[in-house]
Amino acid sequence: MKFDIDNICGSARAGTIVTKHSTITTPVFMPVGTQATVKALDGIDMTNLGAKIILANTYHLYLRPKSTTIRKAGGIHKFANYPYSFLTDSGGFQAFSLGKLQKNSVKQNEHGIEFRSHIDGSKHIFTPTSVLDTQYDIRSDIMMVLDDLVALPNSKKRIELSVNRTTKWAKQSILYHQQQQKKGIGLDQNIFAIIQGGTDKSLRTKSAKELCSLDGFDGFAIGGLSVGEANDIMYDIVSHTTQYMPSNKPRYLMGVGTPADLISCIDRGVDMFDCVMPTRNARNGTLFTKYGRINIRNSTYIDDFTAIEDDCSCYCCVNFTKAYLNHLYKTKELIYFRLATIHNIHYYLQLMRQARSAIIEDRWQEFKQKFFYDINLRK
Repeated sequence: MKFDIDNICGSARAGTIVTKHSTITTPVFMPVGTQATVKALDGIDMTNLGAKIILANTYHLYLRPKSTTIRKAGGIHKFANYPYSFLTDSGGFQAFSLGKLQKNSVKQNEHGIEFRSHIDGSKHIFTPTSVLDTQYDIRSDIMMVLDDLVALPNSKKRIELSVNRTTKWAKQSILYHQQQQKKGIGLDQNIFAIIQGGTDKSLRTKSAKELCSLDGFDGFAIGGLSVGEANDIMYDIVSHTTQYMPSNKPRYLMGVGTPADLISCIDRGVDMFDCVMPTRNARNGTLFTKYGRINIRNSTYIDDFTAIEDDCSCYCCVNFTKAYLNHLYKTKELIYFRLATIHNIHYYLQLMRQARSAIIEDRWQEFKQKFFYDINLRK
């Protein structure tokens, strides 16, 4: 991986990431393709939207179709017919969260996370090395290491254990990755560590310092936020944590979030984001615009023959009206999901392009102020 900073405006950064499969300009939003597909869209749709990186889920692909199947297909890029970059998370969050749906089905210890499949109840264990083996099979461009997740709120003692265990597993992961690369495995794959610490600044500092002092990581992520804490607390922790992250490597905030969250955290020095919000909201009838969200289910759109946004160049807005989308949603026509998802993903990607241009042109503060002015107009 190669990463260059193209400009900095305040704390907001515009950069360029180069992987084997694509050149990615930052700030970047990575659409979530949990099952090796962004829901309702295919690889060609994502290419047409201009997405140069999407996120896939190690936990789900490990269970089904199995990482060995993806390896036999030639890797996830060929399997999904998407030629650009993939980032895969470690699967630890899903093992933890989905396993909790089954009583007593998740056990975390010094060795890893034991869990039962949400599909058939079979027993599995994720370890720092096993999740990398799965990602080697998948052949993703960026691999996330296993971290120790804790529910919030929690005791300081448990969060400190999480930080210590996460550092221990990160050391095991980078050592194993370096050993595998000497064997010719994962030579084109990059590895990111995940900073933990909950909302405790002292523990975030400890986690960031310990992980960022390790040689060999290609980037660093902030994990364990956007789990129910207030926005101002999340923003405060992001501001606090980024100051301990290397300036010459990508900074990734996991699982965030709304357009306002993205702009607020770009302002705090974050480069990369992912979230299910644009796709999930599309399926539920919520569409994003520069003036905030609209609910296409509302009766006000029955006879509205304008596009979602007049100046939007996405396939949906160029060709279809809000009245038609209202009709498709209410009649449960499957094409609704594709059209709405195309618009929402386009909105997110275009927002990142606009943010980047503002940083490059040293007008970030003006852009940020206008963004928040526009989205507050309808409130």
